[in-house]
Amino acid sequence: MRYQNLAEAYEQLESVSSRLEKTKRLADFLKNVTDLPRVLLLLQGRVFMPGDEREIGVASQLAVKAIVVASGKTTSQVETLWKKTGDLGKAAAEVVQKKSQSTLVSSHLTVQKVFDNLQKLASMEGQGTVDRKVKLIAELLSQASPLEARYVIRTVLSDLRAGVGDSTIRDALVWAYVMDPKYDGKKIDVDREKYTQVVEVVQSAYDVSNDFGTVAQLLKKEGIKGLDKTKMTVGKPLKVMLYQKAQDIKDAFKTVGRPAAIEYKYDGFRMQIHKKKDVKIFTRRMENVTKQFPDVVKLVQDHVRAKECILDAEAVGLKKGQYIAFQHMSQRIKRKYDIAKMAKELPVCVCVFDMLELDGQALVQTPFQERRKLIEKTIKPTKFIKPAEQLVTDDEKQATAFYEKSLQAGNEGVMMKNLESGYKPGSRVGFGVKVKPVMETLECVIVGAEWGEGKRSKWLASFTLAIRDGDGYLEIGKMGTGIKEKPEEGLSFGEMTELLKPLVLEEKGKSVKTKPKIVVEINYEEIQKSPTYASGYALRFPRFVRLREDRGPHDIADRKEVEKLYKGQRGRA
Repeated sequence: MRYQNLAEAYEQLESVSSRLEKTKRLADFLKNVTDLPRVLLLLQGRVFMPGDEREIGVASQLAVKAIVVASGKTTSQVETLWKKTGDLGKAAAEVVQKKSQSTLVSSHLTVQKVFDNLQKLASMEGQGTVDRKVKLIAELLSQASPLEARYVIRTVLSDLRAGVGDSTIRDALVWAYVMDPKYDGKKIDVDREKYTQVVEVVQSAYDVSNDFGTVAQLLKKEGIKGLDKTKMTVGKPLKVMLYQKAQDIKDAFKTVGRPAAIEYKYDGFRMQIHKKKDVKIFTRRMENVTKQFPDVVKLVQDHVRAKECILDAEAVGLKKGQYIAFQHMSQRIKRKYDIAKMAKELPVCVCVFDMLELDGQALVQTPFQERRKLIEKTIKPTKFIKPAEQLVTDDEKQATAFYEKSLQAGNEGVMMKNLESGYKPGSRVGFGVKVKPVMETLECVIVGAEWGEGKRSKWLASFTLAIRDGDGYLEIGKMGTGIKEKPEEGLSFGEMTELLKPLVLEEKGKSVKTKPKIVVEINYEEIQKSPTYASGYALRFPRFVRLREDRGPHDIADRKEVEKLYKGQRGRA
């Protein structure tokens, strides 16, 4: 398949903001695609499956070098175009346009060629790596049309800008291969009940496989019944189940029923642990962090009585036998060197709260109370690995006492779970809720910033926060309070600036727009209605609490959640 066809699809998707229009255009494109696994990964801006440790690993300056080599332009000329457009992809297209007017391109780029070259970038290391990476990218650009060059560079930098999220891809697969709704440019005409059922089946298949390519191939060949063949695989991460927030214990019982399982909500790092011949550890974002936690690998090998299993757990930092807050152990997630030393200095306790698979049997449909019994039979408890602390009750007083006990132990609150519920990856459903103190923090993603003034002029010092809205993001305020000037006092403006610099998409005057990647937890005094921000709300006096390296932009608060918090303030209705 020619890469030009995919590039044209990218351009069409980028040119429209309506999600329905994007879905229609993507569905029409997918009907004629033969190389579905590669194309669907590329549509997500990636060339590796979730859980694969490999990364393209190309910074903007290396991409600039590749454009220089391919085009014959100077670095200064390319950087001037980059600054003018705010988009290195568009800069690449412009220089390729000028070159292609005087040079006959002898061969066409294919999807496979682009995919293979970008995958090779991840495996390069040692002396001469930079030059070899530049050569691989330049090879693609030398064969590329201007439009292809735009998206080659954007894919290299993990900044596709096509506005296509998981839900758009899911719906496009339904439209392309199962149901093709009548679409008049504004709304769709379809049997809503049947459509919703089909979407749920496709979503469930994707949740357990994390592979749109496999889902698409089965749908295309066998229709919706083909998705019965999708299954979870030990060693391959799947989306974790997410939990709604309840106002209090009474509200939680109303959602999950009585009696309910009540568990400590630990202030730790969520781990999805896979055990088979070896042990693999994934974050809730499906990143492989096995190397960073050799102590956890040994704990699982020594204390989990199963040939194979998938565990959902929270790793909580320990210091002098006491739990410590997440920010103190977050450095372990990023650690690449002296890992064994760090494991001794910051040991963790693995608190297992769910089990998704045991010795070849999928447990996602098994009632939670049965899964809990299997956890207790499978885990040999020690100080460093054990089932999550739990109480089963239908009594509000007992539940409240357990909640207070959890808070006193340094935890965030409690989880309350329906005893008969299954496990639904990726869904915020009524199977379980979390109860935390009334002053609820909010997780937002940074989408922009401004350079500071005076002694802060060398730093980004005001950060634009956004919440999730479907596949997009809506601004909800600016935050600077809580960031420190000196690194020894906490997260500093200098450290935040270094985190955001590689993510800058556009810079105008003192303002920059950034790729939505850095997730922060925010305290605030109040949520207010506001016409200033696209979300329609503003956070009053937002204050930085901590970085959430364990969260991705799709894990942050959405507009419905903010609206619920707003209405819950002071009895608003």
